[in-house]
Amino acid sequence: MSAWVALGSPRAGGVLLIGDHASNHVPADIDLGIDAGLLSEHIAVDIGVAEVATLLVEAGAVDAAILGGVSRLVVDCNRDEHAPGAVPIASDGHAISGNALDHEGREARMARFFRPYHDHIAATVAAQRPAFILSLHSFTPSLASDPEQARPWQVGVLYNEDERLAAPAIAALEDEGLIVGDQLPYSGKLLNATMNRHAEANAIPYVGIEMRQDLVRDGAGRALFAERLVRMCNKLSLYLAK
Repeated sequence: MSAWVALGSPRAGGVLLIGDHASNHVPADIDLGIDAGLLSEHIAVDIGVAEVATLLVEAGAVDAAILGGVSRLVVDCNRDEHAPGAVPIASDGHAISGNALDHEGREARMARFFRPYHDHIAATVAAQRPAFILSLHSFTPSLASDPEQARPWQVGVLYNEDERLAAPAIAALEDEGLIVGDQLPYSGKLLNATMNRHAEANAIPYVGIEMRQDLVRDGAGRALFAERLVRMCNKLSLYLAK
């Protein structure tokens, strides 16, 4: 199993989509020590991302997509390499006992999945520098560990230091009639490792999009969200071309 899945064909001056948490795959030789049913839940995969990414490539709104090839419970590629959460030992109240690794075990996990994934993104960006990068994630409407937390936003827009596409993206999504969270339900100031590394470090405009998972759980919801993101991407491309 590859550390990534590639869709479409990268193009210089085009749009590249990155989906760090698009897969729930766990290689057969890795035992996470969890109930298999959790692999279909938000702690293991960003629900809807792989399918929406595929629709965006098919529609031509993005030229190519690079999707993580394994579950975020195997390795979380949207973390700094040495951050404890890169190989999570717990998520939303669930212990991931199989990730209590020694240094050698953690190093093997990083060498097998984390580094090849980021090396592939870096090589793609260097060879075919995109006009902008779309970072696609999804978030759960409620957390088991904090059920009282309200999450009314239908989509979130995340960014760190580079704010060039934040306001245009928010405006485009509000034009779609969506309730948009600006740096919600998470802040890109805190959770932005992949974009910090591959977009901000290369001065490439980008925007992080968080789709609420109840809106992309079925085919109709995914198709509708993809249509909205197609229009957003087209507006962002026009904005950058001015």
